[in-house]
Amino acid sequence: MAESACCPVFQLGKPRYEQSTFLGRLRHFIDIIDPSTLFVTESRLKECIKLLDDFKQGNLPPGITDHQLWEAQKVKQAIIHPDTGEKIFMPFRMSGYVPFGTPIVVGLLLPNQTLASTVFWQWLNQSHNACVNYANRNATKPTPTSKFIQGYMGAVTSAVSIAVGLNVLIEKSSKFSPATRLFIQRFIPFPAVASANICNVALMRHNELSEGIDVLDSNGNVVGSSRIAAKHALIETALTRVALPLPIFVLPPIIMAFLEKLPLMQAHRRMMLPVHSLVCLAVFGLSLPLAISLFPQMSEIEASHLEPEIAMATDCKVLTYNKGL
Repeated sequence: MAESACCPVFQLGKPRYEQSTFLGRLRHFIDIIDPSTLFVTESRLKECIKLLDDFKQGNLPPGITDHQLWEAQKVKQAIIHPDTGEKIFMPFRMSGYVPFGTPIVVGLLLPNQTLASTVFWQWLNQSHNACVNYANRNATKPTPTSKFIQGYMGAVTSAVSIAVGLNVLIEKSSKFSPATRLFIQRFIPFPAVASANICNVALMRHNELSEGIDVLDSNGNVVGSSRIAAKHALIETALTRVALPLPIFVLPPIIMAFLEKLPLMQAHRRMMLPVHSLVCLAVFGLSLPLAISLFPQMSEIEASHLEPEIAMATDCKVLTYNKGL
């Protein structure tokens, strides 16, 4: 009863938490990436879908609370693609991003990387990202598979090139001691992954800059397609893609450099990998919702800042657009 009392009134298809504040967006995305939804059974999923269908048709059974409806929507949104209506393969769901991505992060941050291991982990990371992007794509408009392949190839090429190039530069540098060189090499995954993420966004969505994206009025009606809004959307998405790997690939090396000097760790070297994995998991789990909460999913922009034909087509002073993830 206490849970129901603090719940907002259920709105089908709407976020449970206020999206105009960072805290509201953070709570919203914590729900989206909740790994507990990976263990939802088929019967539970069908119950949730039926409950939401009953709500839509106005045939709710007596005693159903807003809290139950919000939970049902959370389960459905975590598993079912909103456009295709099909189940998303478990490793590629947003709720599976941390559990299935953490082993890759651990691999990227392993010390004493060889050329082959650097190429392998960067390739595996970008392959995982590409699958997640494709599985959670906007499927309202058909997008050629070639677009995703182009983005994938560009991301892999940039990630591997930068990682290998920086490794070679550091190896050849005579200014660093072996210990310093090893410490610096641990930070190489960040610029490689960040640049690959930007490359992926640019290649996958460059057509939006020429064609524009839909901007909506306060009633959700499409006012027009704006190239200016598309530019804002791509910048916000790129900033998010840089902010996400920053703590994930910078904090664990710093934390591990401290932990490795502890007498306990020195005496039990076999603990290094399990401890490293736990550190990566904790940082990844905290960083993901913080990064994707930086900007609202539906961002706002003043109509006066858009193309004149769009500003003149509506009486609304503020329009919204879907930024993308």
